[in-house]
Amino acid sequence: MAIHLPCGIELPQFFFDGPTDMEHVRKFAMRAETLGFDSLWLQERIIGDFTMLEPVTLLSYVAAITAKIKLGTSVILLPLRNPLQLAKAYSTLDVMSGGRAIMGVGLGGGHLGSHEDVFGYTRAGRVTRFSEAVQIIKLLWTEPRASFHGRYWNFDNVAMEPKPVRKPHLPIIFGGHHENALRRAVKYADGWMGAGSSSSASFIRESARIHDLLAEAKRDPATFHFAKRVYLAVDNDEARAERRIREWFGGRYKNAELGPKVSIWGSIAKCTEQIQAIVEAGAQQIVFNPMFDEAEHLEICAKEIMSHL
Repeated sequence: MAIHLPCGIELPQFFFDGPTDMEHVRKFAMRAETLGFDSLWLQERIIGDFTMLEPVTLLSYVAAITAKIKLGTSVILLPLRNPLQLAKAYSTLDVMSGGRAIMGVGLGGGHLGSHEDVFGYTRAGRVTRFSEAVQIIKLLWTEPRASFHGRYWNFDNVAMEPKPVRKPHLPIIFGGHHENALRRAVKYADGWMGAGSSSSASFIRESARIHDLLAEAKRDPATFHFAKRVYLAVDNDEARAERRIREWFGGRYKNAELGPKVSIWGSIAKCTEQIQAIVEAGAQQIVFNPMFDEAEHLEICAKEIMSHL
């Protein structure tokens, strides 16, 4: 099957009802690789009242049962993470997987808040912590011995091994929607992914703005990757699909009304057409994010949608 555009898919990570089904995760990951998906993706939410598996740990498991599919996060909540420990975890994942890791990072705090106080941080200074963390991670991945002097971290001559397999380092992509977030992406990142919880219209608008910022920064747009995660519900019964989207968003984001505003749902033809509009707006990669009937969506996305993109 010819795949015209690299397409990833969200790995099962949420278990709202019943126990965590690792057999489902295993079969999904292996089938996604067989079907020719480019990558598997996970999100992060550390605290919450529903089961959501931790992404780096889960990707390490998936690395052992797959051979070539890339393994990404969209996104790690970087202000809640220690950058030295995170750099070590990701470089380990990259080595274990033979160079397949992709680190997506964001500020967090969108629809559910990020609860810095629970982690011993203050919300003030979170952007500075984020920017410093990205710089530290890059240094640890590329320098034999790294030194850094900032507002939150200060150290000299620190070595960290192993380095990531890919050089100069594994890809770092950013999320975010604010003008300042887009500017940070252009300054520090290898790419940007429009969130699943944002609309197609937002992606079109924000990716156009990034192109302007790349030009301002005199940065070659060929060095920057654009992607969009898409909450997807393929169902000829649109009323049923919308009802299930609302239910899922009520559990995941505590905001049922958000679901219909940002998701794509309906027939295969309708979903394909709407996703193709995102591609035409400049998306170089689509990450499908089915909310339910995950195994069925895996097959539909591979056989009916992504070959048309």
